[in-house]
Amino acid sequence: MKGSLLSAQVLEPYAEALMSVADTHQITSRLGEDVAALLDALKSSADLQEFLDNPVVKAEDKKAVLQQLSNSLGEAQFHSYTLNFLNILVDRRRILFLEGICQQYQALLRKRNKTVVAEVTSAVALNDTQQQSVREKVIAMTGAEQVEIDTKLDTDLIGGVIIKVGSQVIDSSLRGQLRRIGLSLGKTN
Repeated sequence: MKGSLLSAQVLEPYAEALMSVADTHQITSRLGEDVAALLDALKSSADLQEFLDNPVVKAEDKKAVLQQLSNSLGEAQFHSYTLNFLNILVDRRRILFLEGICQQYQALLRKRNKTVVAEVTSAVALNDTQQQSVREKVIAMTGAEQVEIDTKLDTDLIGGVIIKVGSQVIDSSLRGQLRRIGLSLGKTN
């Protein structure tokens, strides 16, 4: 309940506001790239997340760090609308919700682009051909136009893959097959 309340009252309105600005200026994909870069930065640096979440740190210092983060991206630095949005979050003391707002924006963008995320767990890294095969299977299964693949490695699988799209799970791993064989043998006895 608390998570959905937070989402409804904070994350969704800010993400929708950013999407509205992006729509108005026809830069939804461009801001989507900025959002992905922000999420990558937050995931790779716990210190950045702590710094932004810290209420003792002055707003000017947070804005300066966000500007430095943008500058560190070189030519791919944040769009001016993204920087303005980040400054608003800092001023309104909502920057601690940045990760959730970014994730919500990505969800809105995926919905608009008819894109689904497939969580693929495999024993070894998938090559390009295998990833394309997974994409085709997910498109056939969901009717989506595009598929983003989020890969994870799990050496306990022995071989094969587990594909999860929303609540649907396709388990073609050896571990899953062995489990199904064990269950069927248990039923026959």
